[in-house]
Amino acid sequence: MAAAQPRPAPPRWAGNPAEGSAMEAAGGEERDLLTQRLKAAVHYTVGCLCQDVAENREVQFSKQTIAAISEITFRQCENFAKDLEMFARHAKRSTVTTEDVKLLARRSNSLLKYITQKSDELTSSNMEQKEKKKKKSSAAKGGRTSGEQVTVTESEDSNMA
Repeated sequence: MAAAQPRPAPPRWAGNPAEGSAMEAAGGEERDLLTQRLKAAVHYTVGCLCQDVAENREVQFSKQTIAAISEITFRQCENFAKDLEMFARHAKRSTVTTEDVKLLARRSNSLLKYITQKSDELTSSNMEQKEKKKKKSSAAKGGRTSGEQVTVTESEDSNMA
């Protein structure tokens, strides 16, 4: 297995440098634990997918093959994450957008088509939800306004008596 690539050092914490080192170590340990959990989840998912393929195609996958596919998948996802971060940073943004994902998928026509389709579906769904909220809020305001008018009318009637 290849040696782990060095990570950029997290920022130093204000205060005692010894405390900062302890906090950095704790943060590094937490990051390593999260990475291990994520790797385990990827390994489990790859195992399930290989099992499905094995049943459908009557093929067998060795544990080493599943482990290799899992490792390659995890590394590719890390590369994707770095690329997406760089695309957003290049555009002077701190948030990855669907346009960044489309740019990442540009080499695979079928993947790009699928992502574009899903992005369009999400956009139209979000627009519909916004319109519904807008109608509800305007209906609620309209309902209050007519209720207020009725109240004013009733108070005017009582003042006239």
